[in-house]
Amino acid sequence: MSHDSEDKMITIECAPNGPLIVNNLPSLRNSRGESLPLRPTFGLCRCGKSANKPFCDGTHATVGFSDTNRSDGSLNKRDNYVGKTITIHDNRGLCAHVSYCADELEAVFNADQEPWIHPNAATSEMVIKTINKCPSGALSYSVKGVEHREQDCPPEIVVSKDGPYFIRGGIELKNQSRGEGASEEHYTLCRCGGSKNLPFCDGTHRTIQFKDENN
Repeated sequence: MSHDSEDKMITIECAPNGPLIVNNLPSLRNSRGESLPLRPTFGLCRCGKSANKPFCDGTHATVGFSDTNRSDGSLNKRDNYVGKTITIHDNRGLCAHVSYCADELEAVFNADQEPWIHPNAATSEMVIKTINKCPSGALSYSVKGVEHREQDCPPEIVVSKDGPYFIRGGIELKNQSRGEGASEEHYTLCRCGGSKNLPFCDGTHRTIQFKDENN
């Protein structure tokens, strides 16, 4: 799925061992909601070292950034947690570990328990509200046998606080394979340079304590 902006396709392409090349993006915001400058085509840093974050300044070439996907794929499977009124779908291989789910609805999403998802521990309305905040697409849900996966947002990129790029609105990501059950409408892309599941975020920004004071 992709959107048009003045009849031009909005796309993201991963430059080999380099930045994300973004075309015709209508909205780029930082974590404070402030709009960042746009050009028809520009590069977003994904080595994590640019002095001009979130934009690429060429540092990837000097630090030897490699965009090789080092994930073994073992987490790339979708598990279904069936409740009385709602079924929660989860693919740990897509998770960016932003933790909106656990922070906002710990009764349902608790990583210290097994299984970690308990669909009957809150109302369906509360579960749906929380899942709709998942930026990576790791979580989705089904009600009465109908899956709800997309969020129907306008196309934009949000530079999250010390974390990944939140991609919304069906922006086409060129030439990249996706995980089982992955959304093409919203997903998260690594900007710390440490993810094993490049170009996607796998939560490594938290373990390496990635910081971006400007965004």
